[in-house]
Amino acid sequence: MAFNAVELPEPTADLITALESAGLPTDDLSEPGRRFYRFEDGEGLIGYGGLERVGPDALIRSIVVPDRRRGGGHGGVILSWLEAEAAGQGADGLYLLTTSAAPFFRRHGYSVALRSTAPSAIAASRQFSGLCPASAAFMFKELRPQ
Repeated sequence: MAFNAVELPEPTADLITALESAGLPTDDLSEPGRRFYRFEDGEGLIGYGGLERVGPDALIRSIVVPDRRRGGGHGGVILSWLEAEAAGQGADGLYLLTTSAAPFFRRHGYSVALRSTAPSAIAASRQFSGLCPASAAFMFKELRPQ
């Protein structure tokens, strides 16, 4: 699947609308350390995804695919790209919190972890400590050199 990934220099109205429509956090989008990307193919927008570098690891900061593009494997493509980007930045592992997409992430090699096992830098992040509810699944995937 051919696509382009474009880093957004700052959060755009379209990104904010997409995240809000999916019930995903937007309160800290402009804070340092968060990078969001727009993914497009020949038919237009396939979605957005974000990364936040936290110590030696990274947090996946939302993956959202518009309703009209769901079911075509776009979420998996975005996730694979984010994993490669995080590995390229030297991250040892990827963490995430999700209230609704745990089965998707499990299919892509993520494991559910106890929140109490989170590295201190991850536990101190705004996403972990306040933006996502305590009921959100905490998940992890070790990144291996490619």
